[in-house]
Amino acid sequence: MQLQQLRYFLAVVETRHFTQAADNLGVSQPTLSKQIHTLEQSLGAPLFERIRGAATLTVAGETLLPMAQRMVADADSAREAVQDIVGLRRGDVRLGATPSLCSSLVPEVLRTFRAEHPDIQLYVNEGSSQDLIENLLAHTLDLALIVHPDEGVDPALTTTPVLRESLVVASAFDRPPPTTHGQIALSELEHTPLVMFRAGYDIRGVTLEACRQAGFTPKFAVEGGEMDAVLAFVEAGLGVALVPSMVLANRPMLRSTPLAPPGMRRTIALAHRKRSVLPHAAEALRTTLLAHVATEELPSGVRPL
Repeated sequence: MQLQQLRYFLAVVETRHFTQAADNLGVSQPTLSKQIHTLEQSLGAPLFERIRGAATLTVAGETLLPMAQRMVADADSAREAVQDIVGLRRGDVRLGATPSLCSSLVPEVLRTFRAEHPDIQLYVNEGSSQDLIENLLAHTLDLALIVHPDEGVDPALTTTPVLRESLVVASAFDRPPPTTHGQIALSELEHTPLVMFRAGYDIRGVTLEACRQAGFTPKFAVEGGEMDAVLAFVEAGLGVALVPSMVLANRPMLRSTPLAPPGMRRTIALAHRKRSVLPHAAEALRTTLLAHVATEELPSGVRPL
């Protein structure tokens, strides 16, 4: 029993004539009759009786009718639902990003995506790169913007480098700058209190290792905050912080001081599972994000890859 045969059956029921049903369907009458005959053979019973030129349902036909209507309707609903997803008229996408990217790059990308695809539901998960990688592997995220580790990522993931970002020293604009020069060497921060991120934060480990290589252990004015809290503590004059340059855009109360060469940089990559086909909505978001990075003006210290 095939779906097309059920459609032919319902067309005959509606018109009560084989010839008219064939005309409505745009097929020849012999073709329709053959398909109905094949359907009757597969069911083991006649479905119509011809009485004075009209096709009347048999008991078997009456039994089949509500089920055929339901099956055809379900098939049509399934096709429409899939077409809605393919056409991005429905669906959802789950994006993960680090806190610094959630407060800088991600809002602009999502604004563009939302304008183009208003019917797609967006879910954003903010976390460390390691947490986001684990979420990708657990299939709770479709895409994740991560800080690409030097040692690489899990082989089950594929990554696309998106941009290269410099780390800078953030300080309160209404306080004396951390240096009298245009750039600052990391060693100059040895006696300057730092505002430090919580344990597990990507930048915390990078900062501590860089200070160690520079020959000193930093002093903390306060530690344990997320990105917004750290920036607020710096604005309050509690200390300075090493932060991604992108987060200081539109922050007039904060000063950005570049690090002296060789400086410190990190690579931001877009990751997803290697062996999984991206849902249409996730693929569309990936395209929007890559286009944004390639075409939009990025803050100082950030360059597309």
